[in-house]
Amino acid sequence: MTLNKIYVDNLIKTALLEDINYCDVTTDYLIPEEQDGNARFVAKADGIVCGTEVAVRVFTLLDDTVTYEILKKDGEEVQKGDVILTLKGKTRTLLKGERTALNLIQHMSGIATASHRYAQIVEGTNASIADTRKTLPGLRPLQKYAVMTGGAKNHRYNLSDAAMLKDNHIDAAGGITAAITALRKKIGHMTKIEVETRNLDELKEALSAGADIIMLDNMSPVV
Repeated sequence: MTLNKIYVDNLIKTALLEDINYCDVTTDYLIPEEQDGNARFVAKADGIVCGTEVAVRVFTLLDDTVTYEILKKDGEEVQKGDVILTLKGKTRTLLKGERTALNLIQHMSGIATASHRYAQIVEGTNASIADTRKTLPGLRPLQKYAVMTGGAKNHRYNLSDAAMLKDNHIDAAGGITAAITALRKKIGHMTKIEVETRNLDELKEALSAGADIIMLDNMSPVV
């Protein structure tokens, strides 16, 4: 999975506008415009790194003369103290982009690290770990990318990916069978229907009605 560059640029611009606003009072009034500087991103804990290209893009959007070297690529394991990437450029640029870049790479690396931890638990089995749509508004592509970087899988990316009948849909439609029947008449042949079931009776009904995928919602392993 690769990130859409247009999305990444728009997200970063929004974040920078939010943080810098019309100026950086401290940096602009303190640091000479011509001063050059260096920066390093160093891992503060063991984990899976994610978001290196996103972090670098923060600085190159601010100033396209910034140069960098990525030492740890997305998906690589890092140990506390490892240098992830280095940057060279105007000191003002490095200071202005620092917090936005750190926020993004820390958030993405945290997700990738947790994803990797859970994926390792089921390694060697037929099970896989999948995410949800419970993402932060505007950050879904980054968060979904981080999940896959860590070794888990994406579930639905958005509401248009597949039909998913949750309890509220089922109740409003008059039951599982009625809901599946109604959907089959309208959706395209490539769209799958997933049904969220709360007990074994609903599971049996979903199977009989022709559900493509079944979710056991908050059900105990022993039923």
